[in-house]
Amino acid sequence: MSASRLPIFASTRRHFLRAAGITLALPLLESLGGRVFAQGSAISTLPGKGVGATRPKRMVCVGNMLGFHPPAFFPTTAGTGYDLPTDLEFLRPHQKDLSIFSGLDHGVKGGHFAISSFLSGVRTADAKGMPEGNLTLDQRAAETMGGATRFPSLALGSESGIHGGCLMSWTRSGTRVPPISTPRELFRKLFVSESAARLSASVDRLDLKGSILDAVQGDAKSLERQLGQRDKEKLDEYFTSVRDVEKQIELRRQWAHVPKPDPKMKEPENKSFVSDLPVMYDLIALALQTDSTRIATFEIGGDFEASAFGLNGGYHAFSHHGQRPEAIAALIKMERYQVEQFARFLARLGSIQEGTGTLLDHSMVLFGSGMGNANAHTNGNLPIILAGGGFRHGEHKAYPATGPGRQPLCNLYVSMLQRFGIETAKFGTSTGTLTGLA
Repeated sequence: MSASRLPIFASTRRHFLRAAGITLALPLLESLGGRVFAQGSAISTLPGKGVGATRPKRMVCVGNMLGFHPPAFFPTTAGTGYDLPTDLEFLRPHQKDLSIFSGLDHGVKGGHFAISSFLSGVRTADAKGMPEGNLTLDQRAAETMGGATRFPSLALGSESGIHGGCLMSWTRSGTRVPPISTPRELFRKLFVSESAARLSASVDRLDLKGSILDAVQGDAKSLERQLGQRDKEKLDEYFTSVRDVEKQIELRRQWAHVPKPDPKMKEPENKSFVSDLPVMYDLIALALQTDSTRIATFEIGGDFEASAFGLNGGYHAFSHHGQRPEAIAALIKMERYQVEQFARFLARLGSIQEGTGTLLDHSMVLFGSGMGNANAHTNGNLPIILAGGGFRHGEHKAYPATGPGRQPLCNLYVSMLQRFGIETAKFGTSTGTLTGLA
């Protein structure tokens, strides 16, 4: 078949597949006279087994874009019986239910430009060279959820502030998961059902969206025979993204007629990120308790308002304190508030009975950052806490930063994925599971 008889039609910039009223735009392909252009923009939610039919495991990952002042975060002694440093004093009631880690990181550099590697171990700039790209821990877990919950995962965080919006959650195709940024938006997503008329219209729209790939399958196979290997791989990646969108549509159709749970609370007002922090945590707890989702991420951005603490300056500026005592004191004040609200969240999960344990017993809660020391722009020795989830806790687990005993942070993520019920021995830059975490 000559190039002129390929089952496509072209505009001046793009090529398309076409079948029975269906038109599917293609990425630009070298074999068709254009350069390869990444088009993947779908959330990756591959089907798989549900997890924990009776007492499902949950996973919550809380991140901070600017890290923590190291002397105020890391205990000075390892093992049990350690004293909590200034930043972590609010965690004292929960010490037996959590582990503090030091010496863990991803071995990457880049300062602010490497914080997006927090849950993946891979910088976005290096994603193309990795087997799973910069797929993050939460989205790897979400791929196994299928239709077990209304929302396979929830991403929360700010879409404004220094260095852009939330950079915490990334799909297998290298797409950033856009966050829900306010309590009201999250509340409505979780608990406000559509009216009968709007629901009917939504279902009609979903029913109209049949499988685009099925419709153009014949033309796609003919096209593939004309492409070089590189373009075949790019086309397969693109079709995977389209299929992921279709799976999202099918999931929405499945849950369209299922009533949303009653949260037994009023719709919250949006105030400021600082004031909204405890409300967002409460809504995450409700989302887990009602099994609306089992996976959530929450990122505290660089726009965290210093003015809410009576401080004259910005959070980002205070993180670059230059060893000035007054700036460090201001930074610690903001960090302590973040830890205080995290501790309150742990208390909330621990107060919710579930079977013979609590919601915290069945929830892995990770707290940390992809930034080790914002003042020095380093990404080593990341501040990491893991609570709940049935792990053996109560220690400051200190690992060597170099040498044969070094442990990549991704080893902790492999342990978490296995506890979540996923049979895997590898994630990101891992070398195994994390030693010392039964």
